[in-house]
Amino acid sequence: MKIFIKNMVCNRCIAAVETIFNNADIKTSSIILGEVETESEVSAAIMQSIEETLLATGFERIMDSSHQLIEKIKNLVIVKISELDIDEDFLLSEFLSSRLHKDYSSLSKTFSQNENITLEQFFILQKIEKVKELLLYNEFNLTEIAGKLGYKSVQHLSTQFRNVTGFTPTEFKKLKDHHRKPLDNL
Repeated sequence: MKIFIKNMVCNRCIAAVETIFNNADIKTSSIILGEVETESEVSAAIMQSIEETLLATGFERIMDSSHQLIEKIKNLVIVKISELDIDEDFLLSEFLSSRLHKDYSSLSKTFSQNENITLEQFFILQKIEKVKELLLYNEFNLTEIAGKLGYKSVQHLSTQFRNVTGFTPTEFKKLKDHHRKPLDNL
């Protein structure tokens, strides 16, 4: 049985969801971002209990197919950005279409109708949150960050960063309150 779950954005989320299913004595065959596959059907009563626990933990079961698709899109974007391996010729449209085997225009339409933001805007917001994280960790300089996240130049990264945050990357690093947002709130 496949169960789709909203707000799974990292490996800790996978571990938390795995614990929820283990505590309910439900055997799973796989757990990936946004999706749990159980080895057998789950009774309505147990599923209700799991759903309540998921909600209490910040997750939510997704029943609607368009919302399942949106969650898959979000998870693909988050994973792609976390890999820090986006070349400057990267096309979000090709990436999502090839992974989801759907026309990009239909993906984009479904996403923007439900999320009130375009796919491109979501992608940019996710990249900017990753830039914030990398700046705060001081592991990479701006040139390296730009290269890892597919920006054509440091200027392109800085301009986009300022447009989204209101700060240059340097100004952001100097702030005491860094205004980072949880990925599931973007």
